Amino acid sequence: MKIFFLFSWILDLFQWTPFNLNPVEGFFQGLIGACGISVLYNLMRIYYFIQSCSDSDRGSKRTSSKTRNPLRRKWRASLQFWCLTTLLSLVGLRVSSLIVLEFLLRAAFACMSTAQDSGVRGLDFLLIQSQFSLGCSLTCVLAFLHQGAPHSSLGLCLAAALSWAVASYSSSLWAHVARLYPLHSKQQYCGKCISLLTSGHTMLASLQRLVILTFAVAAVASTSVVYEHFLSHKDAMKFWTPLTLCYTMLVVYNQEEQHRLTVSETLLRTVVVRLGGLLVLMLAVGTWSDVLHVLVSFIGEGVCLLSSEDLLQAALKEEHETSFSKEERRFSPSTKTGKFLLDDS
Repeated sequence: MKIFFLFSWILDLFQWTPFNLNPVEGFFQGLIGACGISVLYNLMRIYYFIQSCSDSDRGSKRTSSKTRNPLRRKWRASLQFWCLTTLLSLVGLRVSSLIVLEFLLRAAFACMSTAQDSGVRGLDFLLIQSQFSLGCSLTCVLAFLHQGAPHSSLGLCLAAALSWAVASYSSSLWAHVARLYPLHSKQQYCGKCISLLTSGHTMLASLQRLVILTFAVAAVASTSVVYEHFLSHKDAMKFWTPLTLCYTMLVVYNQEEQHRLTVSETLLRTVVVRLGGLLVLMLAVGTWSDVLHVLVSFIGEGVCLLSSEDLLQAALKEEHETSFSKEERRFSPSTKTGKFLLDDS
């Protein structure tokens, strides 16, 4: 009995948010967020796999075994999915809202910088980095919409079932493409592969629009949560204004320095900036539970980014090939028409 009271006192001391909420609802929210990450994860792999197959058909270098044999890592994908479900279930609404707004701030500066210099360091690279932030945006929107609802658990259960179905379909589609697309795209007797062959090059643009729409909805919910929990208090702006300005300057400086770094160094610096910025912010205006939630969220960032190495390499390869083709068209104007016909074949 004394141990139970000691445990309850520790929970009250740290205000550990996941234990104060309904654990069933937290699990459903984490499951939906993990399903959203899984859908983005699988569709991006389908896109880059199709692009690599198209490049190999045109005489380019064959793809690596890591890309051609993706089904060997199926157990790693399952482990990643359930780890993300657990981590997203633990991250509280307050920290999820801050993560969403922080990612939107970085995305805005990234879009402004890529207006002059496009490439893998632009929207494609940002889309790969958005995986855990996308999961946080989904959990934030769900928590905001179901707050105070009489049957919130039932609604979250139905949403989780629908998300599970979509994620399962994307996973099965990725398994089908990875195993049979090189054969079916040549023989052209499979409806799925024919559809991907004709419209697969537009998949990345559609994903970008869908992610932008998700973050736009999450921005509204996150702004409301941040205002309610942080900005509505007296003299709150005295803390937020200098911290926000300092973090904005740090993001701008980090964005400018990315062009001189490798992809791994850029990822490491981005994670350090996010960890340091949010930790300082929570130590100034948050609670100890918020600090713990920030640490949990960066474990989730690591889980997402460690498994995205092949996506980064595929994006870099596509960027190099795009840059090379642009140089060819610029120095060989007479072959411009033939090049476009080759790209459309």
